[in-house]
Amino acid sequence: MTPFLSEDFLLQTESARRLYHDYAAAMPIFDYHCHLPVEDIAADRIFLNLTRIWLNGDHYKWRAMRANGVDEHLITGDADDWEKFAAWAATVPKTLRNPLYHWTHLELKRYFGITDRLLGPASAREIYDHGNALLQTPEFSTRAIIARMNVKVVCTTDDPVDNLEHHRTLQEDPAFRVKILPAFRPDKATAVEDPVVYNQYVDKLSAVSGVPIDDYDDLLAALKARHDFFHQMGCRLSDHGLERPYAAEFTPDDIVRIFAKVRRNEPATPLENDQFKTAVLLELARMDADRDWTQQFHFGALRNTNSRALRELGPDTGYDSIGDWPLAAPLARFLDRLASEDRLTRTILYVLNPGDNDVIATMIGNFQDGSVPGKIQFGSGWWFNDQKDGMQRQINALSNMGLLSRFVGMLTDSRSFLSYPRHEYFRRVLCNLLGTDMESGELPHDFDLVGEMVRDICYRNAENYFGIVVD
Repeated sequence: MTPFLSEDFLLQTESARRLYHDYAAAMPIFDYHCHLPVEDIAADRIFLNLTRIWLNGDHYKWRAMRANGVDEHLITGDADDWEKFAAWAATVPKTLRNPLYHWTHLELKRYFGITDRLLGPASAREIYDHGNALLQTPEFSTRAIIARMNVKVVCTTDDPVDNLEHHRTLQEDPAFRVKILPAFRPDKATAVEDPVVYNQYVDKLSAVSGVPIDDYDDLLAALKARHDFFHQMGCRLSDHGLERPYAAEFTPDDIVRIFAKVRRNEPATPLENDQFKTAVLLELARMDADRDWTQQFHFGALRNTNSRALRELGPDTGYDSIGDWPLAAPLARFLDRLASEDRLTRTILYVLNPGDNDVIATMIGNFQDGSVPGKIQFGSGWWFNDQKDGMQRQINALSNMGLLSRFVGMLTDSRSFLSYPRHEYFRRVLCNLLGTDMESGELPHDFDLVGEMVRDICYRNAENYFGIVVD
């Protein structure tokens, strides 16, 4: 019987074990997309307890607790930190076969050295006290955690109106060698569905950019000013969180009219919404191409589905799911328009619906142009797919229809400083797939050949792809 969470966890063959331990395990981490709070890194925050660092903001855990019948008061409510941790500990035994069970115990093992017990009601107090004591030591400050996990680059997610003051603090501190860089996330610049909220955002963008925004050209000028500022601050990636691709037909006059209409606090029609999003996204993509950035598109999240929870708790509290909008035709039109102008930059496409995996795996091949290896990427299993089955599906689709060897690998996409074992999890899944193929004769039994591809996917491809110099 194989013990739970041994050093050969998920590695089912001797070849898989050798690939992981000899080639993957020691590779650095290039975390090119995450949501870590930069202010915590700049302040080198010490977290008070396990609840603060491990449960706060974690939608995965919140969803599991709700499914287990835990009252909201013990999840996002006014219960004290120990009560919330105890509620989570009582939920953990009920998460068997959910990836949370793996992640929870992998994180307890890697960060806190807990290998002799499982988290549950009987062990909760001891684990909580043990973890809290370690968290008060210098080895558990935010910067120390990042460095200890062998992270070389972190790209956060930042709105164009952000002043990036915390990024500047980090860049001016030579003692911290990990690169913490912003990524440009301009979703709110296209969100004309609510004119009142949108106009408040545009006014803030105007103030931050120093560009009075009276018309559509002014909006683009303000976004360009912020794009330039982010570039000066080391940003080399943009990111867009979209329900679906947008590729509506429009004329320049249409967009001028729509923007003026929304600025009068008049709602856009569904067609006008699509036209405006298409126009602004194309302009942002051109800015990325002109600056030689990488652009990322995340498609398919059906957000804030529970209206009562949205009213009571706000957005981003765990009430999102997989959507099923049309993808292939509008995405092809959008990418083709940029390619026809020779302004399609390096692009990573993520889908939340695994039913779209083959669509994306074939789509990326349509727009490779030989200028950059793997220029158009199928992004790693994202959100609901960043678990064993989801990772395997993404890897297999990419392998069947593209070049897995050029894949830029895993990211955390997390707000938690304890999420870096997800890279280990991904690497074990990758090595198990490849090792199984080696032992079945589907890949050569050549560890130099296959092992070097593993190292590329774990780190080196990302280092070469993004154009970010690593110390």
